Order: sequence, then C-alpha cells, then structure tokens
Amino acid sequence: MKRHTAAASALLVAAGLALAGCSGEPADDAPKPEKDPAASALAVAREYQQATNRLDWRRACEMSTERLRAGSVEECAGRNVGPATATPTPSAPASKLPSPSFSPPTYADGSTMQALPSKTPAPGPDRASTGPVTPEGAAVKVAAFGDHPAGWGVLLSYTVTWPNSTSTARTAVRVVEEKGEWRVDQREDVQDGDMTHGDPVRDALSGG
Repeated sequence: MKRHTAAASALLVAAGLALAGCSGEPADDAPKPEKDPAASALAVAREYQQATNRLDWRRACEMSTERLRAGSVEECAGRNVGPATATPTPSAPASKLPSPSFSPPTYADGSTMQALPSKTPAPGPDRASTGPVTPEGAAVKVAAFGDHPAGWGVLLSYTVTWPNSTSTARTAVRVVEEKGEWRVDQREDVQDGDMTHGDPVRDALSGG
C-alpha cells in the first residue's frame, strides 16, 4: 500500500508542476504577436496628414515613399515650399506708359472722366486654419494600382476654416511597406458626393 501511495503522490506532484507551467508567464523566447498592420498604417497616414496641414514638408517627405518623393527628402521639401519670394510683375515698357502730354478722354460737354475709387482687399489670413485630423473608420486593404503597390487605405477628415466659412475636407491615403517601414505612397481628395456611394477609399485610390 505504501508503494502505491508514494507512486500516486509522485504523479500528483508531476501533474501540479505541469499545470503550474501552463498557467505561468510565457517564456522569454516565446514568439511575440505581430503589431497590427492596419493600426500602424492608420497612425502613419494620420501623422502624415497632420504634417501636411501644418506645412511641415520635411516631415511629410520623410514619411513618403521614394516614388512619391521623386528625389531626396530635401528636394521633395523644397518643391513643396517653393521660392522664398514671389516673382515681381514686370513693369510696362516705356512706350506703353502715358506721356506727360497725355490727355484723358472727355465727354461732349468738355468734362473729363472721374477715376473710379480703388478697392483695397479686406485683410484676412493667408491660408485657412485646419482642425484635428480624424480617421473615418478603420484602415482597409487596397490592391495595387498603376505604379502604386498594394497596401492599406485610410480615410481622414478635418475641418478647413476661413473667416466666413467652415467646411470638412476628406483625404484618402495609401500606406505601403517600404524597406521595413510604413510610408505614404498616394493621397487623393475625396469629395462629399463620393461618400454616398461605392467605397470612397478604394475608389479614390484606384482612380474610380
């Protein structure tokens, strides 16, 4: 009886250790779950649009694919910023300017035409202000189209405010994997009418 009891006790101890091992913490060398690619693509698209809205072209170009940049980050940012000053409008040649002896046209009674008062444009901001960038739904898989590889499509929206008006802008962004990183490869505007039918994200990113 003692031998049977000892054997039974050993079996119980072994079973307890096995259960403890199953319920314990995973080993350090256990495979780690992969990061959600859809969530990663959405985060990249949102940060890219935020950089674009605040005119941070260097950051936007850093987050773009080589195809979309069409050059180095510096070249891409320089194209978006443009020249530091606008090209001045050339003045009229001397032959076209009124001469000192120029006489304005007169009416039949001899009176001259009165110059119309000039209108000075009302002061206002140089550009609209934009609100927070908000994803509309989750990222969706999009097929390759033209030069664009397959990836994830994200629909983003934000408000655009001028002194007398506010509207909502929507943008579809294609995010693809390039050299182990998620980058933006395409961005298309989505109109209000596009939201009422079909698939706005896939349609915008596939030329639909």
